[in-house]
Amino acid sequence: MFYPGIAEHLAIVASIAGGMGIALMILIWSELYGCMNPMRVAFYYSGSIIVGALMIYIYRGFAIPWLFVMTSILPIFSLLCAARSFNVLPGDNLPSTTWAKFSVPWKIIILMAIYAFAYGLLEKYLYAGTFGPHSALGTVAAALVVMVGVVLQGKNFDFGTIYRTALPLMAGALIIPSALGLFDSFWGNFCATGGYTAFSILIMLILANICYRYGVSAIWLFGIERGVRALFMMLGRYVDAGIDAIAPSSLNGDLVSSGVALLAIIGGTVILFSERELASRWGAKFLYAENGSGPIEKRHALVDRCDAISKEKGLSAREQEVLLLLTQHKTISDIENELIVANGTVKAHIRHIYQKLDIHSREELFEILGTQACEEKQTANDEDCF
Repeated sequence: MFYPGIAEHLAIVASIAGGMGIALMILIWSELYGCMNPMRVAFYYSGSIIVGALMIYIYRGFAIPWLFVMTSILPIFSLLCAARSFNVLPGDNLPSTTWAKFSVPWKIIILMAIYAFAYGLLEKYLYAGTFGPHSALGTVAAALVVMVGVVLQGKNFDFGTIYRTALPLMAGALIIPSALGLFDSFWGNFCATGGYTAFSILIMLILANICYRYGVSAIWLFGIERGVRALFMMLGRYVDAGIDAIAPSSLNGDLVSSGVALLAIIGGTVILFSERELASRWGAKFLYAENGSGPIEKRHALVDRCDAISKEKGLSAREQEVLLLLTQHKTISDIENELIVANGTVKAHIRHIYQKLDIHSREELFEILGTQACEEKQTANDEDCF
């Protein structure tokens, strides 16, 4: 604005620096989400999408100089919030300096890549609105459904609701425009942005849960996922442009792109329903050290043992989560804070776990799992010590 003669050259540098800065910011926050249980991840991540969308609306009203000032403040404010968030995490939830060696969970990476590709095919229609896809009504609506669901239902919130909502929305984003012949229609855009946002939340939940349960490096895992997502979204844009360029005049290029995207969604659905459980490894394999006796290896063995017992005894997803926290010597109050539930709810879950495992004491639980009994230093209250 002030030096238009060099603006074009500076724009290249600024776009590269800005892209790298955003990528690093995403990885910092991903590391934080990898330290939280799924309930908190769902609440905070969906909330951040809503706040981000509202901020875009507000920022569009700023004059250019104020827009520059406010945007410059954002990265600093975000880093301060991230630092504050890490500081209030319990010590045993902080990222470990010892990372687990693992093979990439290819199923979830490919799933997100497929949906990113389909989104890239449709993306040109999503910018027809005033504010673009990142603050579209569908984006806000999908995030709001998840956030309100977590607040109102708490322990009963079914994470399967996310993909059961996302699938029909993505299908509707492809079918509605085709049926109406209006590829930039409001409802088509609403379905596309809403469905993609729901899947983004689901992917965040699954990846963060892998990091949380197994001690996997969030920097590596989210870095790979985001990189693959960006590449496939870009590929979708190029394929859409290529279809428009080579499609004969008798054939609607938009209709062909919509058909290709629909096939991609069907392929993604097959992968999704092969691993529907949030606690699934999604193809991740952990490579242990030769002696296999380090803290990470022991943690993996404990998680595997909890998973096996949960399936054998028919524990619910939430009971499985409570069981894993119990094995980590968490007190009832710790579990309350982790899962954002009331004291009575946690005790009820523990009661159900004891009933299903046919045990009556903490000592029996640790004996089944092969872990040490409760540490005396935690608390002298027998009821609150697990």
